[in-house]
Amino acid sequence: MFSLFESIVAARYLRAKRKEGFISVITSFAGIGIALGVATLIIVTSVMNGFKAELLDRILGINGHISISSVRDIPFNNYKEAVKNLEEKVNGVNIAIPLIEKQLLATAGNSAEGVMVRGINANDIQKKQVLRDGFKDFDLNFFKGDTIVLGYKLANKLGVMEGDEVTLLSPQGKITLFGSVPRMKSYKVAGTFNFGMYEYDANFVFMPLEAAQKFFSLGDGVTSIDVSIRDDADIDHTRELIRTAIESSGNRAFIYDYRQTNSAFFNAIDVERNVMFIVLTLIILVAAFNIITGLIMLVKDKARDIAVLRTMGATKGAIIRIFVIDGAFIGVVGTLFGVILGLLFCDNIENIRQFLQTLAGRDLFSAEIYFLSRLPAKVESDVVVSVALISLLLSFIATIYPAYRAAKMDPVEALRYE
Repeated sequence: MFSLFESIVAARYLRAKRKEGFISVITSFAGIGIALGVATLIIVTSVMNGFKAELLDRILGINGHISISSVRDIPFNNYKEAVKNLEEKVNGVNIAIPLIEKQLLATAGNSAEGVMVRGINANDIQKKQVLRDGFKDFDLNFFKGDTIVLGYKLANKLGVMEGDEVTLLSPQGKITLFGSVPRMKSYKVAGTFNFGMYEYDANFVFMPLEAAQKFFSLGDGVTSIDVSIRDDADIDHTRELIRTAIESSGNRAFIYDYRQTNSAFFNAIDVERNVMFIVLTLIILVAAFNIITGLIMLVKDKARDIAVLRTMGATKGAIIRIFVIDGAFIGVVGTLFGVILGLLFCDNIENIRQFLQTLAGRDLFSAEIYFLSRLPAKVESDVVVSVALISLLLSFIATIYPAYRAAKMDPVEALRYE
């Protein structure tokens, strides 16, 4: 495609002489701009992908793909049989966990917080990796009787620690001769958990399933069943199988999946990621304009050389290819360094965040805002390839006008004015 002669001339033009130093600076800045644009685009896109993937993993690790909730607070009294049938007879179901989940008020001393109480069996906690990791500092053998386990941030807000007591207050009280009396009971704090997700660590209380059944007067029933499936791609089909199984057993229930529960949140992440991709692509576009500027100045400076080459028999096509090589070289080198820089940054992004946080003296990734306690990054090969191709395409387009202008130059006019 490019001859050896064209490549040699293009390489000589890139090596600026002393009087051409300014042109060299412009082309260098163009390459740096492309590298920074590519790196920034890869980093931001990877962080957005990582944030979504990490959040999804935590949500599915705690809640499951599909939830089966009772209608009008009528408990599932035959939940053990239902769980067994779901795990053994419904194709695609991996784990089914019976739960009791209610919103209550937790008080300790002068502190009070609205909490979500989840009743669950200790052996069901062992079934899921995220739950196991969250309870790794707590001995599940003590998860029994009138005890509760708090999120560590919730424990800090209430000012309690292991061995203290927390009073749970339910608005759905007992009916007495004097009217409705709020249901309340004190529980011993057996320990804390840490899921690394602020929404759960600051608002959730776990208690043994039997204690939750007793507190909410549910007998031997539960309010919901969380279902984890083997393949997320089959979630629609599996949900319909679960619906059929529930209806055939004569039960009524609300059946919904995590996409419906968190649809607004994940849609917002996708929109933000796409907008950021478009906006940050403008950085590469600006750097491509610097390539145009640098090559136009190079063409003007090399007018006499171009005229000599034309008089010696160089065709217009050869002149075009010479300057295309120069511009493409800047784009390729800038893109390559940008990809390397972006990948290295993503690989060490949490360490970099900790360093910048120490340097700035403030929290740069607040868990209260971003839900996660660490900055995630997930590099996807198709995104990196797309960014690199966009950068190379813009760099190539930027060479067309300067190269065409060089080829149109009249050798006689160029030598006359020199």
